[in-house]
Amino acid sequence: MKNILIIDDEDDFRVMLTQMLQKAGYAVTAAPDGMQGMKEFEKHHPDLVVTDIFMPEKEGLETIMDAKKADPAVKIIAMSGGGRVWNMDTLPVALSLGADAVLHKPFRQEEFLGLVSRLLASAPR
Repeated sequence: MKNILIIDDEDDFRVMLTQMLQKAGYAVTAAPDGMQGMKEFEKHHPDLVVTDIFMPEKEGLETIMDAKKADPAVKIIAMSGGGRVWNMDTLPVALSLGADAVLHKPFRQEEFLGLVSRLLASAPR
């Protein structure tokens, strides 16, 4: 069973993604920010990380860099609905730092699950 780590500071959104992925048959761990997310990363060694960009404590861009440093093979989806920096689209920056795919919030369930499935199919583990 593939293991996925969800990192998002919005409680309802994090729970919704967790339930969606569990229903699809994945093992899921979740964290409210990048600091806690990296602790969970070290404990669970996920196949895929889904991270928000704008979060307290440790933001998504830094989390992407840390996750790729810890495991260059891990797949990463970066997502954002905007945040504090409305005039700068950070999703292309996320790609340049190691994210494998990006999603603008809100997104459709089918789009998300399809992307997860494609990335995990190409995961080396």
